[in-house]
Amino acid sequence: MIQNFEINSKQIDKIKNISTEEKDFRNKNLQIFKNSGFPSNRLEDWKFTDFRNIINNNFKELDVLNIPETYNQINLIKDFEHNYILLVNGSLHSSSFDFEEKSKIKIGSYDKDTNYQLSNNPLICLNHALADGGFSLDIEDEYKFKKVLVIYNIFTKNIKNKILNNKNKIVVGKNSELHLIEYTVNESKSKFINNTYENIILNENAKFRILNLQSNKSEGFFHKFLNNKFSVNVDYSNFIFSSGLKFNKLDILCDLVGEKIKCNILAGLFLNEQEHQEIKTNINHLFPNCKSYQKIKNVLGSDSKGIFQGKIHVKDIAQKTDAYQLSKALLLDGNAEFNSKPELEIYADDVKCSHGSTSGSIDENSLHYLMTRGLTREDSSKLVIKGFLNEIVDYIKSPSIKKFIESKLEDQINGY
Repeated sequence: MIQNFEINSKQIDKIKNISTEEKDFRNKNLQIFKNSGFPSNRLEDWKFTDFRNIINNNFKELDVLNIPETYNQINLIKDFEHNYILLVNGSLHSSSFDFEEKSKIKIGSYDKDTNYQLSNNPLICLNHALADGGFSLDIEDEYKFKKVLVIYNIFTKNIKNKILNNKNKIVVGKNSELHLIEYTVNESKSKFINNTYENIILNENAKFRILNLQSNKSEGFFHKFLNNKFSVNVDYSNFIFSSGLKFNKLDILCDLVGEKIKCNILAGLFLNEQEHQEIKTNINHLFPNCKSYQKIKNVLGSDSKGIFQGKIHVKDIAQKTDAYQLSKALLLDGNAEFNSKPELEIYADDVKCSHGSTSGSIDENSLHYLMTRGLTREDSSKLVIKGFLNEIVDYIKSPSIKKFIESKLEDQINGY
């Protein structure tokens, strides 16, 4: 149980360069969080994840003081050429766009504002109250990145019993294109909480690809609310390979506010040893002739828990919607758990919408076949797992990035 944990307005007073309006907004959100506390499974959106109980079982103390973002050396990925942004403990440290026309790109610390609706998610309220780190990236119209952008999300060794709150914002201009990898590197061996709110705004005809993964196992507890807004003819894909985290909840909201939008969310997760991960999606089809495609695959080892909550909402004017959603789980242990809650809320009559969910253990016939070819049972299991997850990797078009992701999945399956 957490002892002597108290957040008050003094923490807000320490945040520099905020207006009276912003201070009032932060205090209002702080009060909402204090009234509710950390979310429990009494909230519908948290019915499979009692975060309050998880925090009480893992932390005896917590504080919200910021950690200085000093960092001496970054080990860049060698597998492919790329631009990068370096975040240290959630705050913008440095960036490099040597492969691009720098005049087309604006990068800076996140601009503080109050243009947010009040939320019933206590962690969003906590973020709105205390966020004091993150980045803002703005790409001008008519510009396509020549190389992928990697966000190195570094957490330093001195992070312990902290709650880090940060905000990010990415705006991709009309007819522009960006491919991005968020790569989490955790040097801390201790437990901490990272609570992120991220806005992604894609303007007309923009194309955006994002991949999420980390370099190593982590004792960190991660929550991210991803607020996406897509305009006409946007092409968006989100690949999630965030295995190895002690706890992770990714809450994805996509508002499709134009026609001919393509929205893809694909995940391949390998969870083990009491790891807990949840992907929650809410895809709002608000205009006609849009497509959304979701495929979530989990492999669950000893005492791990995987969750997928996916909602597809189709407004009455959103005719010709094509929405697909599927979650599949491979359970390796009798104590592993998978929960799935698919939802369809449809108010249009000329649509094609479907959802499904399956879970089960490894097929013994497949194992037997591989073992008759000379493989051990352990190697056979790993090969089946790899094939199960590589279905998601196969959606990646770049050969060099695909090879990099395959290597990281191999590390995850082998326990790093």
